[in-house]
Formats: sequence, C-alpha cells, structure tokens
Amino acid sequence: MSESTATPTTTTPTTTVSSPARLADDTSQGKTTIAASVVQKIAGIAAREISGVHSMGGGVSRAFGAIRERIPGGGTGAANIAGVQVEVGEKQAAIDLDIVVEYGASIVELARAVRRNVITAVERMTGLEVIEVNIAVNDIHLPLALEEDAQPPVQSARVE
Repeated sequence: MSESTATPTTTTPTTTVSSPARLADDTSQGKTTIAASVVQKIAGIAAREISGVHSMGGGVSRAFGAIRERIPGGGTGAANIAGVQVEVGEKQAAIDLDIVVEYGASIVELARAVRRNVITAVERMTGLEVIEVNIAVNDIHLPLALEEDAQPPVQSARVE
C-alpha cells in the first residue's frame, strides 16, 4: 500500500484557503512559494480600495468577524479576511469575493473596478495569473438617514 499526503484545505464560514503554499518561482538559485492566505489578503485589500465597497462578506461572516475582533488575538490570520475565498494552483489563482456596496453606487461598474483592481494587485505582487474573480453582492449599505426612513412606523394596538 502506498500512502499519499494531500495538502489539507481549511474552510471557515468566511474563508476557503486551498493549499498553504504554492510554487511561484523555481530557479537554480532557489524557489519562492506563496501561501494562499497571502493571495487572499492581497485580494481583500485590493477590493476594499475601490470607492463604493462598504464591507466584505455576507451577513454571517461579518457577524463572526465582529465577534472575532473582540477576542484578544482573534483579529489576526487568514480567517480574518471575511468575504474572500481563493483557490491557488502552481501558476494560477481563482478568487471569489462577497461584498456589500454603498447605496447609490453602480453595481456593474463597481464590480468591474473591483475585478480589475484585484487582478492587477494579485498578478503584480505574486506573479500568478488570475483566471477569474467572481463577485457576489450580498447587501447594500444604506446611509443612516435612509435606514431611519426604511423603518416601518410603530403602530399602536387597535384593541386594549
């Protein structure tokens, strides 16, 4: 019987990171590997740089992130990049983003800008070819004035 060692995949409510490190450069003088968590952080930062992106992650991942930030030492590490999942191969990367947009932003234009910025940042910093960036818009952030207007009026009971 032969044993095979597989690289584990770590999954959390906010993060999927495939294989901890991938080959980025292999020369006669040595090799360079890049952890999937590095690609994940680059993509998350690049997405947040675009005006109109309010936050990252769906409702559940944002809730876990808020709880994790209150725990000492819980705000660090790859699992802290809410709303970013990556798959990294030897030469390519695929990225999935969950975002919340500001009310009034053109979602189509925003998605194009986010995709372009993420691809540029990841390819420039890692040398990996980004084959796709999938963006899921999970919510729209309303300004405080609109949130107050959206609340249904409190009705008094019809009977006592």
